[in-house]
Amino acid sequence: MSTLALAARDSSTMLRRNLLHARRYPSLTLNLLLTPIMLLLLFVYIFGDTMGSGIVGGGGRSAYLAYIVPGLLLMTIGSTVIGTAVSVSNDMAEGIIARFRTMAIHRPSVLVGHVVGSVMQSVMSVVLVGAVAVAIGFRSTDATVLDWLAAFGVLVLFALALTWLAVGLGLVSPNAEAASNNAMPLILLPLLSSAFVPVDSMPGWFQPIAEYQPFTPAIETLRGLLLGTEIGRNGWLTVAWCVGLTVLGYFWSTSTFNRDPK
Repeated sequence: MSTLALAARDSSTMLRRNLLHARRYPSLTLNLLLTPIMLLLLFVYIFGDTMGSGIVGGGGRSAYLAYIVPGLLLMTIGSTVIGTAVSVSNDMAEGIIARFRTMAIHRPSVLVGHVVGSVMQSVMSVVLVGAVAVAIGFRSTDATVLDWLAAFGVLVLFALALTWLAVGLGLVSPNAEAASNNAMPLILLPLLSSAFVPVDSMPGWFQPIAEYQPFTPAIETLRGLLLGTEIGRNGWLTVAWCVGLTVLGYFWSTSTFNRDPK
C-alpha cells in the first residue's frame, strides 16, 4: 500500500473514532453551543431595540440581529474547538496517543482525525446557530449564491485555523480542565472585537486591541458578504490571519506530537 493510501486509510479511521466519541458524548458540544445561542437571544431580545437604535441608525431589533449574527457565528466556532482541545488533552492523559505512537499507523493521521472531525462539528454548530438566528428573524436578502459560498468558505477556513491551535493547546495541557482554560481566549476574543459594537465606538486606547486581532476582520468580511457592507481590506486580512494561524497551529501541533515523551 502506498504512503498516500495508508495516510488516507488511517486518517479516515481516526476521523470515524472522533465522530463516534462526539456522538456518544454530545454534552460537551451542546454545552459549548449554549454560550453563542444565549448571547444571541440575550442581545436581541433584551438589548436589541436600544442597541439597534444607537448602532444601526435606528433600525431596531431586526437590524441589530443582522449586525451581531456574523460575530456569533465565529464565536460558535471558537466555542466548538474548545471541545477539541479537551478531547486531545484527554487522549494524552489517558495514554491513547502514547499507544498510537507505538502502532504501525500513519502518525499524522491521529491529528488529522481530530482536525477534520472538529471542522465538521464546527460547521454543524454554525448551521445550528444560524438556524436559530433565522428562526428569530435574521435575513440576508442582498447576498447572492456566490456571497453565501464565500461566507461558507470563510467559516470553514476560520474553523480550520482555530482547530489546529486547539489541537496544539490540547497537546501541551496536562489535563482537560487546563485545556479548557487555555483555549478560553477563543471565546473571549470575539467579545473584544466588532461582534457587538463598532470598533470606532470603543475607547481610543482599546480600539487597537479590537481592530488588530483575527476575529474583527473575519466578522467584517462576513458582514460584507451577507449584508452588503463594505469589506475593504478585511477580506485579505481574514485570509492572511487564517493561513498564518493554520500554519502556526500545524507546525506547533505536529512538533509537539512527534516529540519523544520523557
